[in-house]
Amino acid sequence: MSNSDYSAPTAEADRRWMARALEMARAAAAIGEVPVGAVMVREGRLLAEGHNLTLSACDPTAHAEVVVIRSAARRLGDWRLLDTTLYVTIEPCALCAGAIVLARVPRLVYGAADPKAGMCGTLGNLVQDSRLNHRAELATGVLADEAAELLRRFFEERR
Repeated sequence: MSNSDYSAPTAEADRRWMARALEMARAAAAIGEVPVGAVMVREGRLLAEGHNLTLSACDPTAHAEVVVIRSAARRLGDWRLLDTTLYVTIEPCALCAGAIVLARVPRLVYGAADPKAGMCGTLGNLVQDSRLNHRAELATGVLADEAAELLRRFFEERR
């Protein structure tokens, strides 16, 4: 399938895959990581899934999106993640938005907006910047309340 043949999943599929990303976020919280989860889907099938590992891996770049992008690229044997959709529970930051552009991910779906670091519509929009050589289709607010509540509870428990 080429990018020109790519067709976006339905709203129902978006909710189903975002629910899986929320499961990944809960797994992150269970090990003390900030509860952000992500899944990558290709042709309706799970390609990769993961969650934040910055503390566990002592790696400031081990955000859920980067973990999933790396895993998907290894699985496909290609750094170009064409014909995929990345689902993430919170709006990606600049690091992750840059990785999405570099990996040529054609579609990004996120749950909650991030007013402090979001670079996919809130503070800026790196994934749709016309000056770059790739732009991703964007869907926002999918299961946003659940994602925001998970983050709110996590940080409330740490105060």
